[in-house]
Amino acid sequence: MTGDICVVVPTIREYECVRAYAENAREHGFDLDRLYVVLVTEDFCETEAMRDMLDDEGLSGEVFDGSRREQWYRDHGVAEYEHVVPAASHAETSFGLLYMWAGDYEYGVFIDDDTLPHDEYDFFGRHLDNLAFEGEITEVSSDERWVNVLYQNVDDHELYPRGYPYSAMGETVETRTTEVDDVVASQGLWTNVPDLDAVRILMDGDLQGQAQTRLTADDYGEDFVAAAGDYLTVCSMNLAFRREVIPAFYQLPMDDNPWDVGRFDDIWSGVFLKRACDVLGKQIYNGAPLCEHNKAPRSTFGDLTNEVPGLELNEHVWEVADGVGGGADGFAGVFAAIADALADGEFDYENGEFLNYVGEHMRDWLACLDALDAPEAERSVAATDD
Repeated sequence: MTGDICVVVPTIREYECVRAYAENAREHGFDLDRLYVVLVTEDFCETEAMRDMLDDEGLSGEVFDGSRREQWYRDHGVAEYEHVVPAASHAETSFGLLYMWAGDYEYGVFIDDDTLPHDEYDFFGRHLDNLAFEGEITEVSSDERWVNVLYQNVDDHELYPRGYPYSAMGETVETRTTEVDDVVASQGLWTNVPDLDAVRILMDGDLQGQAQTRLTADDYGEDFVAAAGDYLTVCSMNLAFRREVIPAFYQLPMDDNPWDVGRFDDIWSGVFLKRACDVLGKQIYNGAPLCEHNKAPRSTFGDLTNEVPGLELNEHVWEVADGVGGGADGFAGVFAAIADALADGEFDYENGEFLNYVGEHMRDWLACLDALDAPEAERSVAATDD
């Protein structure tokens, strides 16, 4: 089998992390020919050096800066939907999803450029094993209907990840053994710098955006799933998924919006994906393979500026998703129901209109996927018209 895994790496700086993941694959005997690497970057970045790196590592792939993305939209007849992927935002990972949807890839992998694989794990192999997993696994739930993915050693480190609602803290956790048979996403967790929001980083006494507390492999135990009806934070720094989830896995339009809401793209997409999984009887696997998160120092107050406009919305957006989608047909059907609830809703929250904006973009996301599914002749006409 060749070229069935699309690896999406958003990067403007540390693109050479890809070398470590390629070396991990070689060390564990994973076939590099299965990987197609899509680097999502900007016009001002070292695109030629990125291409040279892929060649040096024997990796198939492409580098898409802003100009190349614009051309790709035109070539595929979807230029009218270019706005669904925000400019200069981590949510540009959505472009990787569109690229994957237009191709024949069965699996996708998101890797952040400030991470490295743990040597002891076959990074790609373990993710694929998780996606194929059937059998008994630990199921976690709480009385707040939210699962802290760092729950296993929370009594020592007291950490809650970025996006975990403040109103759901102090939860009572329950675990039991359950059977799973349809895993559609595999979330690998992280050591070193925890993935926290700016408020929690400030409370941990750090002004450089990193937090003083660090995580090690000892902070994690056995792999787990969140119970049906419970939500969890999904971080895109170390994540594998099946093609089928793409309609419900849009990375939301952050940063480049009139309300300056940022930093919740993967968090909210994870909420919507979890709702779709619950409706459809599918699961998100959490735990290994771990990655090492080496977040670069930056102003904690800068992150806070990006997060504050959406903090109140983050407390409630999961409730909107939780109230719709029952009986919907497939991932696209559940996602469409959530999109309608957001686009048409009235929200008396700070920046509540942003939820309407998100809903409209979700509708456009589904329309864009439909356009990419259109026969090639129709797309060629659309590309010519553009």
